[in-house]
Amino acid sequence: MDEVKKAPRRRPAAYDAEITEERPHRGAADLPMTILVLMLSVIGLIMMFSASYASSMHKFEGNATYLFGRQAVFVALGVAAMLVISRMDYQFFRRIAVPLMAAALVLLILVPFIGEELNGAKRWIKLGSQTFQPSEIAKLALIVCFAAMIAHFRERMRTFKYGILPFVAIMGIMAGLLILQPHLSGTVLILGVGAALMFVGGVRWGWFAGLAAVGVPAAYFLVAEMGYAQSRIEIWMDPWIDPIGKGLQSIQSLYAIGSGGLFGLGLGKSRQKFLYLPEEHNDFIFSIVCEELGLIGAGIILVLFAVLILRGYWIAIHSRDRFGSLMVTGVTTLLALQTFLNVAVVTNLIPVTGISMPFFSSGGTSMVIQLAEMGIVLAVSRQIPAPKSG
Repeated sequence: MDEVKKAPRRRPAAYDAEITEERPHRGAADLPMTILVLMLSVIGLIMMFSASYASSMHKFEGNATYLFGRQAVFVALGVAAMLVISRMDYQFFRRIAVPLMAAALVLLILVPFIGEELNGAKRWIKLGSQTFQPSEIAKLALIVCFAAMIAHFRERMRTFKYGILPFVAIMGIMAGLLILQPHLSGTVLILGVGAALMFVGGVRWGWFAGLAAVGVPAAYFLVAEMGYAQSRIEIWMDPWIDPIGKGLQSIQSLYAIGSGGLFGLGLGKSRQKFLYLPEEHNDFIFSIVCEELGLIGAGIILVLFAVLILRGYWIAIHSRDRFGSLMVTGVTTLLALQTFLNVAVVTNLIPVTGISMPFFSSGGTSMVIQLAEMGIVLAVSRQIPAPKSG
C-alpha cells in the first residue's frame, strides 16, 4: 500500500514570505558584533572612570569611584540583558510591539506631571532612589512597533493610508510629548529613525518630499518661537557671547579637544575634567577622550563605531525575514545617528542638544537599553539562514 504523503502546512499570514524553512535556523550569535559591543563597553567604562574621577570626588564627599561604580553596575546589567535577549526568538518582539508602544506613550505623558526637573528640562521619572528616561524606552518602542507594522503592511506601504498616515501620527504624538519636556535631541532621534524605517519599508520618495515641505517650515517655526532652542542656536554660532554661562560647555569642549593634539595627554591626565568642562562624564565625555587619547585614540574609537554600524547593517541585509531586518536597521540607525550627533555637538558642528555617546556616557537607562538593543541584533543574527552546502 502506497504511503500517503502529507501536504506541507501553510504558514500563517503573519509570517513573512521570505521564510522558507519550517523551523528557523538557530546558530551562534554574530561573533564580530559581540566582540565590538563588548570592546566599546569596556573602553567606555574605562573612559567613564577617568572622566568622572574629579566630579565624584567633588560631589560625593571624596568618593572618587562613585559614578564609575554605579556605571559598572549598569554595564553588567546591560550585558546580562544582551546575552539573555540574544538567545530569544526575536518574533517575541512582534507580539509585544503594541503593548510596548502603549507603555512608552503613557510614560511620556506622565513626565510633565511627575517628572524630575534638571537644568530646565523635565525628562526623568524617579522610582525610589533611581531615575530613568522614558524617551529611551520610546526609541526602542518606535523601532519595534514600526518594524512590526511595516512587515505587516508590506506592499501597502506605498499608499498614504497605510504607509504614511499611521507612522506620521505616531511620530507626531511622540515628538509633541518630547518637545513638552523639552527634549530636542530625543525628538530628532525619534523622527530620524522613524523616517529611516519608513524609507526602508518602501515609502515613495514623493511622500518624503511632501512631508519635508510641511515639516521644515514647522520645525523652523518651533525653533524660532521656542526660546530654549533659539538661545542654543545663538550660542552655537558664537559661544563667546556668554563664555561663563551658556557658552561654557562648547568653549571648554573645544579647549579639551585642542589640548589633546595628535597623541593626547595620556589616559587619566585630562585637565578639563577638573570641573572646567560641565557634563564631562556624560554628554561631553568624547571631549575627554580626545584630550587624553588624542586624535589617534579618538579616531580608533570612531573606527570601532563605524565597523559596528556596518556590521549591524550587514546583519540587517542577511536577516531571515523582513521584521528582523527592520528591527536591526532601526537599532543600527539609532546607534549611527546618536554617535554622529554626539561627536558633532562636542566639536561644535551643531548646537548643544543633550545627546549622549553610546556605551560611553553616564546613564543607567540608556546603557541598559542600548545593550538590550544589541541583544536584539544578536538574536536576529542567530537566525540568519545557514549557507547552502554544495
